[in-house]
Amino acid sequence: MIEEHAIVVDVEPEAAMLEVVRRTPCGLCGQTRGCGISLWGRLLGHRANIFKADNQINAKVGDMVVVGIEEQALLISSLAAYGVPLLAMFMGAVLATALAASEVADAVGQADRNAVIGAVLGLVAGLLWVKGHNAGRGLGAGLRPVILRAEDQRSIQLKCERSE
Repeated sequence: MIEEHAIVVDVEPEAAMLEVVRRTPCGLCGQTRGCGISLWGRLLGHRANIFKADNQINAKVGDMVVVGIEEQALLISSLAAYGVPLLAMFMGAVLATALAASEVADAVGQADRNAVIGAVLGLVAGLLWVKGHNAGRGLGAGLRPVILRAEDQRSIQLKCERSE
């Protein structure tokens, strides 16, 4: 199980909204919440990454907790997020090339143009599938993040003092 420290920002029935807090600040900008220097951080603003986890310990807003997720859940999510769009892009390019080859090509670059268009359409279709699939289904109980335990504020201070 992969564990990370987080703070509870909202509580729902049997679930909590969490924000991961780094123990040590980023070496580039010194922030522990959000990204202050990366390209995405500058373009999109410093948004907190908030996610939902099962709240089996009845944590309250402001509590520091340890949240865990199974390794298999991370593998499945990564495969869906990266593998499906990549596979759809490849299949779109192959399909468009095959369709272009079956017809009489007017120009020399038409097959390449069709392959690029097919790849872009396949990528968009793959991304839309991932977005719709993730929005429409709930993860099985074994694949969802879970709050494992509350973190004692005193132990947090001791760990931070040791790392300095």
